[in-house]
This record gives sequence, C-alpha cells and structure tokens, in this order.
Amino acid sequence: MKILTVVGARPQFIKASAVSRAAREVAGMQEVLVHTGQHYDANMSQVFFDELEIPAPARHLGIGSGGHGAQTGQMLAAIEEVLLAEQPDCVLVYGDTNSTLAGALAAAKLHIPIAHVEAGLRSFNRRMPEEVNRVLTDHASSLLFAPTDVAVRNLVHEGIPAGQVFQVGDVMFDTALFFGQKAQAQSQVLSRLGVQSGQYVLASIHRAENTDVPERLAAIVDGLRRVAEQYRVVLPLHPRTQKVLQEAGWLDALSERVLVCPPVGYLDMVQLERNAQLILTDSGGVQKEAYFYEVPCVTLRDETEWVELVESGWNALTPPVSGEVIAARVQERVGSRGAPGQLYGAGDSARQIVQVIRDHL
Repeated sequence: MKILTVVGARPQFIKASAVSRAAREVAGMQEVLVHTGQHYDANMSQVFFDELEIPAPARHLGIGSGGHGAQTGQMLAAIEEVLLAEQPDCVLVYGDTNSTLAGALAAAKLHIPIAHVEAGLRSFNRRMPEEVNRVLTDHASSLLFAPTDVAVRNLVHEGIPAGQVFQVGDVMFDTALFFGQKAQAQSQVLSRLGVQSGQYVLASIHRAENTDVPERLAAIVDGLRRVAEQYRVVLPLHPRTQKVLQEAGWLDALSERVLVCPPVGYLDMVQLERNAQLILTDSGGVQKEAYFYEVPCVTLRDETEWVELVESGWNALTPPVSGEVIAARVQERVGSRGAPGQLYGAGDSARQIVQVIRDHL
C-alpha cells in the first residue's frame, strides 16, 4: 500500500512525525512525503524534519508564501502532478492549512481516497481561513480521524456517515510523550535565552485574525508590554508577525520590554512550553501542548476549536480587545490549574490511524 502524505506547516510536521513512524513499522506500507513549502524558513521547516526524525520529503514543491487563492491554486496544480506520477492508494492530510485543502482537492478530483487527521474541529467562524479549509477537507475525505468526542459530534451533525469517522485521540499527544524527555535532555534554550524554569511567560502570535487587524495587533503589543512589567516574557517571533510589526513600527517598542527571538525548533519550543509559568498564544497546537505539559494557557482569540480545554479550566479565551484586558487575564491565570483528566487519548493515536487505513483501504 502506498500512502502519499501532504504537509507544509510546522503543526503538520509534528503530527506527521508520529504517523510516519507508525507507518514505517507496518510491512508493505510505503509512504511518499510531499512538502508543499508553505513554511519554508529553515527555523519553521528543516529544523523540524531534523529533530522529529522525519525522512526527507520525496517531493518538495517550493510553493512558498502568497495570497490564499494563489497559494492554494499553485499547490493544487503541483500536487495533482505528483499524484498522477505516484498513483497512491490514499492521500493523507493534516489539520487546516492551505496545504491540507490543496492536497484534499487534488486527491478528490482524481478519485483517490483521502484520510484527514484532526477532522471535525470547528470554531464556527467562517471568516477564519482555517475553518473553511477544515470543513471542506472533512467533506471531501473518506476516512476522518477525530481527536475528541466533540469533533465526532460535529461531523455527525454535518451528515458525515458514521462509518467514515474514527475517534483516535490526538497524534500531537503521541509526539509530546515521545519527545518530551528528549527535549529536557538536549535543549539548551533556557540558558541560551537567559531565562529560568517557571520564571517567564511564553508568547506565540501568528494567526491572521490577530496580525492582520491593526486594532487587535495593537492590543496584543500593548498587552505583552504590560505583562512584561510583572513577568519575563519570551516571544519566538513568527516571520509573518515580525514583518507586520516592522511595517507598523511596533517591533522596537515591543522589544524594549519583551525578549523577542527568532522562531525555535520543536525541541526548544517543547522545553520553553514545559518550563513556562503561563503560555499566551493564538495557536491551536500550542494550546494543546500547554495542556500536555500542565501549563495554564491564555488564548488570544474570540473562539477556539479546542473547546474541551476551556471547559476543563486549562485554557482561558481572551479576545484581544485591549492591552489592559490581556494583562489582567494573565495575572488571573498565573498559577492556575484545570481539572485532571485525559482529553486526547492514551498516546497511541498514530498506531490507530495506520491500522484503520490498512484495514479500510
């Protein structure tokens, strides 16, 4: 059996590492890894392949950045050529990026079964490009791997046949368990940045709903500066966020109080997350990683697809309406804990996914 896996962004590299590892353990299963190039900066791409022990991509499409339509269209055309050449039995896609949608559409047009990892997540905000991508991908897919009960209910409500939906837990939890101790042993990021365990707030900002709306981004900058009056704040800066901040003239003011650094690799990010006193983010993946490492999280969004983290008390949604609101929420959440439990499976999601693909296709 030949599986063609489409990835393009940091969260997908993390998820794919677990499933690729499980696929390599199955006799007769071949994986062809295709990297669209959506994340092309070395700190956002190659370092993850190195650290996560992912084989080099068989195809690197080199699409790069661009507007949503142009980027998705270029990916669609390029992936179609690869599919025609490789003739896979299944196309495997992850999450909710433009790479995800392009891979699913290309496969659907060629009548190749699609397996979607992280299916069923919904923010119910169609203004988010991620929401559109995940909904369309789910409805084009043959096998839908849902991480939670809520995700399964969303799919059933939308009319997806129950026989196509499989609740398998979250592959990011597999990866967190596999690499958590490795990060502790190998990462030197705390000493390199001059911070101490439990003595800083980790921030991560990259979503378009925040970076591309000046009022929201201004509130986040003000909020980070206010938080930095009480706590050390570490901000590994996404390239797109850095570009927007520079164009707005806010980067220097932010750097006066906040420890701004380039993007970090997976092991370094895990180490920063594990040792933070609080995580402040708009990333879906980082919300979960905060929970995996039992660190309180404040999410700077109006809604989240990971509703169980809010309901269990590990995450607090905080729309970035002002710097004062952000700083107050951080102060409130430092030292807090959510309810105990195992929300995302037992760490064997990748094995379940590979088993289902083998049995059904």
